[in-house]
Amino acid sequence: MSDVTTTASVVPEPNELTLSDLTAVLKAGWQDFRRAPIYGLFFSAVYVLGGWLIVWAVSAKGQLWWTLPASAGFPILGPFIACGFYEISRRLEAGESLDNPGILTVIFRQKDRQIPSMAAVIVVFFLFWNFLAHMIFALFMGTKVLTNISSSFEVFLTPSGLTMLAVGTAVGAVFAGVLFSLTVISLPLLLHREVDFVTAMITSFRTVTANPVTMMIWGAIIAVLLFAGMALWFLGLFIVLPVLGHATWHLYRRALD
Repeated sequence: MSDVTTTASVVPEPNELTLSDLTAVLKAGWQDFRRAPIYGLFFSAVYVLGGWLIVWAVSAKGQLWWTLPASAGFPILGPFIACGFYEISRRLEAGESLDNPGILTVIFRQKDRQIPSMAAVIVVFFLFWNFLAHMIFALFMGTKVLTNISSSFEVFLTPSGLTMLAVGTAVGAVFAGVLFSLTVISLPLLLHREVDFVTAMITSFRTVTANPVTMMIWGAIIAVLLFAGMALWFLGLFIVLPVLGHATWHLYRRALD
């Protein structure tokens, strides 16, 4: 059996998803991780090492300029690493061999398909949000930017600081929601079927709008688990990322079965 569909695919209509589906995909994600833990740990190591690099650059060296290029690597590599999790789950589901060079070859082949276009979309979102966040900070904080905010966090407790945090959080939530809606189903869809990235994003968005409550809860679950994983010096990502990656594949299968 080939690793992906090589002919143009007709994308089915999104199915209705319930909370029981979320429970089921999380269990399936955990089972896939337990069946192939080495692969999950290997792919997750990229994010853990990247997180350590950012912390080191900011705290030890004080080189804030490192944070933007280092952080930009996450949205660039993210779709390709996610394809690794999806391919593992796809093979486990189909009863195929988990051949390490084969899985890496599948990831490498994505450079000639639609995944780079999705990575570009994610990077554009990231860069625009970074610009907007700086603009919001400057708009509300004004001359307070002269304060060393890394050691004077009380500046955020002022009326302007609290307003800035509220506005920034609201705008960031909108950006995150839109990006989540465009990518949650599109990435596994692009691995599995031969469709263009615009069709994949539209399909993902339609799936979210067809199941707003369920998908909003799924987004909240992702956010909470990722925050918990990063809070433990990023070590929790060794488990959180594989489980969520595998679970996303199973969610895709249930949404577009």
